[in-house]
Amino acid sequence: MGILAWIVLGLIAGILAKWIMPGRDGGGFIITTLLGIAGALVGGYVASLFGFGGVNSFSLQGILIATGGAFLLLYLYRLIK
Repeated sequence: MGILAWIVLGLIAGILAKWIMPGRDGGGFIITTLLGIAGALVGGYVASLFGFGGVNSFSLQGILIATGGAFLLLYLYRLIK
């Protein structure tokens, strides 16, 4: 995937993760995108450990894995905060 696809995937995953787990988080467009990109990396790693594959294409499976990873990161952030 190209860098633009990672940015779009990260934005979608970040928005979905914040929509699933609403709250008063700091940051805006850029932080949400970075959350989604980091979530794609974490989600891809965890999914590959469980045999689901990784985030290697812009597909529904990739979006779901990235959103799960972003949700996990957002949960851990709020747990620490």
